[in-house]
Amino acid sequence: MLSTGSFAVHIADLDLEPDSLDPASIVGGSPQTWNRVVWESEDGRIVRGVWQISPGVVVDTEAHEMFVVIAGRATIAIDGGNTFDVAPGDMGVLEEGARSTWTVHETLRKAYQILLPAS
Repeated sequence: MLSTGSFAVHIADLDLEPDSLDPASIVGGSPQTWNRVVWESEDGRIVRGVWQISPGVVVDTEAHEMFVVIAGRATIAIDGGNTFDVAPGDMGVLEEGARSTWTVHETLRKAYQILLPAS
């Protein structure tokens, strides 16, 4: 499902596609990820979707992202910055280029919007 008009989706029941993790990003456990892009701007700079990760620990370099947690729990540690816990109903903002460690305690599903840099 990739929409270009106005729409609504039920995030909890949305079918997601497997989205493989780089094995080098896995620090603990055997987490798996799934994703579904539901909208993308014509220039590809704005991406909106739903992402899910199973329990484990992963490291990442973040995009400029705003997200809302729908299910699950995680602790996100930003290198040289804040550490915060997220759970259903929480909104998070991630700074582009930030290095993070995600410790996922319960399978986490989030709706997100990413703003990619201009070419």
